[in-house]
Amino acid sequence: MDIDEARSTFSTLRRLESGVSPDNLDAVWAALDPVRAEEILGQWKGDDFATGHRLHEKLAASRWHGKTFNSLDDAKPLICRDADGNLFSDIASGNGEASLWNIEFRGEVTATMVYDGAPIFDHFKRVDDTTLMGIMNGKSALVLDGGRHYYFVLERD
Repeated sequence: MDIDEARSTFSTLRRLESGVSPDNLDAVWAALDPVRAEEILGQWKGDDFATGHRLHEKLAASRWHGKTFNSLDDAKPLICRDADGNLFSDIASGNGEASLWNIEFRGEVTATMVYDGAPIFDHFKRVDDTTLMGIMNGKSALVLDGGRHYYFVLERD
């Protein structure tokens, strides 16, 4: 799959309301370009793919909005909305916050958010100038569902 096909497939899979195959997401991920941690600073709105992964319900229940990367040492993985619609960093659910690193995943060095209080890594690749594809990785019991990773999307907010 070349980069143009990966972007097209990404858009198609993102629009689906159910039945997204993690195998298709793996293929898209493999074709996308890595991104450097220092290139993704800022505020991001989050979404996910309809794979049926168990973390979807957990994030929906927390009213997850996205992520904020203020600096390499100041990353907020769980920006959520309170009952009044105000954004806040949900430190309790995330067991702290995070930092950004450039880490190897699947044979490529790419931007990775490392959670402070849990063995969890969010790896990112560039879809375009305003969109990232993410994979949550880490201790199997925390992030895998049926042996599969949680895939998500970040768009500049």
